[in-house]
Amino acid sequence: MNTIPRITRIGATKDQLGESPVWDEQTQSLYWIDSLAGLIRKLSPATGTIEEFRVPAPIGSLALAHNGDAVLALRHGFARYDFRTQGLTMGPKIGLDHPMLRLNDGKADPFGRFVAGTMHGGRAEDERPLGGLYRIDAPGALEHLETDLAVTNGPCFSPDGETFYLSDTARRVIWAYDYRQEGPLANRRIFADTEALGSGADGATVDAEGYLWTVLVRIGAIARFAPDGTMVHRIDMPARHPTSVTFGGPSLDVLYVTSISRSTHLSDDAPDAGGLFAVEGLRVTGLPAHRFDAR
Repeated sequence: MNTIPRITRIGATKDQLGESPVWDEQTQSLYWIDSLAGLIRKLSPATGTIEEFRVPAPIGSLALAHNGDAVLALRHGFARYDFRTQGLTMGPKIGLDHPMLRLNDGKADPFGRFVAGTMHGGRAEDERPLGGLYRIDAPGALEHLETDLAVTNGPCFSPDGETFYLSDTARRVIWAYDYRQEGPLANRRIFADTEALGSGADGATVDAEGYLWTVLVRIGAIARFAPDGTMVHRIDMPARHPTSVTFGGPSLDVLYVTSISRSTHLSDDAPDAGGLFAVEGLRVTGLPAHRFDAR
């Protein structure tokens, strides 16, 4: 990829912990969250308008539903959010009420369910992480898919939906699993080890060619990995701590990037910290976001 991308800050929002960007093809708009402020933001690029919706903090992630609502990962459980009424309906809880454990990054899967994992902070060196990876469906059934994950980030799927990627940011590893409509995750293997890059991987997405794009949160960069796990491209961002990525725009060729100004562990006093960015000119397109089946 011998291109020089154009990186532009979009709007003047300043997130404490920007996360979970998702492009809505139905309305041609971008949703993302400020996790610690308990805000969902909605950008309409055609007009530059940004709307805000307040929800309980912290919010780990969101996915859009077919009916226009959203499914949310909150501290210790899931919820539905109706943007029209601004009403919140609580869903299943993960059954853990630890003060240093909360749900974090999540995505809708190809079959209309929502998959989200936890982060367990403040652990002793020999303390095994609580929580793990969870999946919910429209009726509210909850499955516990994986354990022993310290800081879960970057869930995303290959174009055929048969490979699931997941980062443990604290351990600086991206895993790949076999993924099916029914049954557990299978065949866990290391997709990429980012220790040599000086950062764990944070939010991630997969492009139409099957390459994985992920944020390297501690070094202010975005990396593109080939399907065999080889890093093939790196983009240095103007924000010290970018957090997550998604493709959007009418042609799905704009990479939107969220960032941190002051989270629990990372901070940046630069003027653009916590901003939303658009990366253009990549000559790569993304995939439409999967949506939650809210029946």
